[in-house]
Amino acid sequence: MTARSTTRRDFLKTSIRATILSGAFVSTSSAAPSRSPNEKLNLAAVGVGNKGWHNIQQLRSENFVALCDVDSRFLGNAADAHPKAKLYRDYRRMLDREQNRIDGVVVSTADHCHAPVTSVALDLGKHVYCEKPLTHTVREARTITELARRRKVATQMGTQIHAGDNYRRVVELIRSGAIGTVREVYNWCNKAWANGRFQKWEGPPPEYLRWDLWLGPAKERPYSPNVHPFNWRRFWEFGSGTFGDMACHIMDLAFWALDLDAPTRVRAKGSPVDPVGCPEWVMAEYEFPAKGDRPAVKFYWSDGGKHFDAVAQLTDYRNGKPLKSWGLGVLFVGDKGMLAANYGDRVLFPKEQYENFEPPPKTIPDSIGHWNEWIQACKTGSPTLCHFGYAGPLTETVLLGTVAYRAGEELHWDAKNLTTGSTRGDELLTKHYRKGFEVVGLR
Repeated sequence: MTARSTTRRDFLKTSIRATILSGAFVSTSSAAPSRSPNEKLNLAAVGVGNKGWHNIQQLRSENFVALCDVDSRFLGNAADAHPKAKLYRDYRRMLDREQNRIDGVVVSTADHCHAPVTSVALDLGKHVYCEKPLTHTVREARTITELARRRKVATQMGTQIHAGDNYRRVVELIRSGAIGTVREVYNWCNKAWANGRFQKWEGPPPEYLRWDLWLGPAKERPYSPNVHPFNWRRFWEFGSGTFGDMACHIMDLAFWALDLDAPTRVRAKGSPVDPVGCPEWVMAEYEFPAKGDRPAVKFYWSDGGKHFDAVAQLTDYRNGKPLKSWGLGVLFVGDKGMLAANYGDRVLFPKEQYENFEPPPKTIPDSIGHWNEWIQACKTGSPTLCHFGYAGPLTETVLLGTVAYRAGEELHWDAKNLTTGSTRGDELLTKHYRKGFEVVGLR
């Protein structure tokens, strides 16, 4: 399937050299329409190693016509599987040259590059699949959400668990009133992506890595061997620790079940704030206002092995182990009972009350598959469940927790005007970008 958009070749030739330095893409193209739902999409991938390679494998029913990665090892592996694809090291050059051949873009880079790549693809009218978190900053999340809405293309954030059976059954339980009215939710993850520290390196970066392109929007700095391909999550410049890495997956469940959107207050504490490395642990508290028939909700996050008392004091009666021993989970607290869940399991509390409990009938249809949702949306306009209109506010909420922690102040969040009531908090809603790697539409 080929795009039917008008050519912007001359404009983008200029942009790679100069216009892109201001981030001033102004697109007139629309999403590439399909002639038939059975016709294959032409896709481009930015970031083809590790999670990027997994995404490519899940989308192997379609045509990958362009592959881009700053690491030649990953690029070579992907090229072996897709020998007809054009190969690139710079996403800007790829989107310039391939814009009239591609229908969609799969973005699986480090977090700090999500928004720069995604914004250019959206502005070209391309469908986009982007890994979680959708963006690296709150303002980026709002910008990407609005850009996707204007372009009316198919989008999906990589919260793959959303398509699973367990999350659906949990949502049905909460919405059916199985534990009564929910006013508190606890989310946790025992992982700890922390303590990033740059290391000295003698000589140029490894030949396989285009370090300058890997840095992308981040400030120029010497190569450090302990950053790429995994440990960037430990650094504020490139990731947001465990909070940013995992909370979109975990908090997604309550966002869906309770129809949450924007909190009004956020506070957080954790290990001592470091300007370079992410924290060993964070405990965050959110307040969401009432919405429709749902009352206000107090919403909690903890990571790095820390837990709020509601989780720490509960035992999984099925095996006698502490609930906190789950590597991650969500605890819904209702006025009639409690429900704990993770990616593939769920349990109601107290045991005596729910021994003979009959679950509500299934009302949420099975997913056709997380990646298939996006494929079909690209071809037919059918909905995706983790579209950017949903994923954007979820990502904003996650990142507001990291802002509150780094600012060391309670945030009074005005979602409409994107203000926190804190000077330092407002500063942390955005960041500086190197020329040539700006986010389209970011103000």
